[in-house]
Amino acid sequence: MGLSKRLQAVADMVTEGNVLVDVGCDHGYLPIDLLMRRRIPRAVAMDIRKGPLERARQNIIACHLEEYIETRLSDGLLAMPRAEGETLVLAGMGGPLMEKILTEGEEAARGFAEWILQPQSDVPSLRRRVEQMGRQIAEERIVKEDGKYYPMLRAIPGSCPYGNPVYYSYGKDPLERRDPVLLEFLQKEEKQRQEILKELEQSGTPGAKRRRQELLEEQKLTEAALHYYEM
Repeated sequence: MGLSKRLQAVADMVTEGNVLVDVGCDHGYLPIDLLMRRRIPRAVAMDIRKGPLERARQNIIACHLEEYIETRLSDGLLAMPRAEGETLVLAGMGGPLMEKILTEGEEAARGFAEWILQPQSDVPSLRRRVEQMGRQIAEERIVKEDGKYYPMLRAIPGSCPYGNPVYYSYGKDPLERRDPVLLEFLQKEEKQRQEILKELEQSGTPGAKRRRQELLEEQKLTEAALHYYEM
């Protein structure tokens, strides 16, 4: 049962030997893969939807791992009042939903040694929320799969604020490593922004002017990020 490139990158971030809690487990592929490769001793796979959770359960049974992976119906972390492992994974959902899950299940979330988060949207806001909850971002990666770009981060207890706005937008670790996938993403983002700005120039509505100003502010951050690749 092979993982997608995105999920493989998430799996690679999990600290070996940790008990895993996968929230929004979908088909259960992540904990199954980690168990089959003996990277983790056991896991809890949780999902808010009965259908995906049942598919995960059937996949777990098919791999003879039902003694090692528990499935649990849960809205976020609400079915886990306290941490029952060391690694918490939230992957394949929007940043605002992740913030909601971490906030509503804060008592349990604080008990994990590491959070591995793979947000689909609103990543800068999520990075700030992670810091506000007493975590430092120890590692970040970005992968490309099927034409889409997926950032992911590993957060551990501690305080080491990013401070620099460009780090919140694009991630300190990938920028300092001059990650080629991030560079490709930045170039694509800048090209799309320029096309939108040209269209907005032809419109004199107040809404178009506001949007143009927003894009120009975003452009400054992108240019600051691109500067890392010129060093």
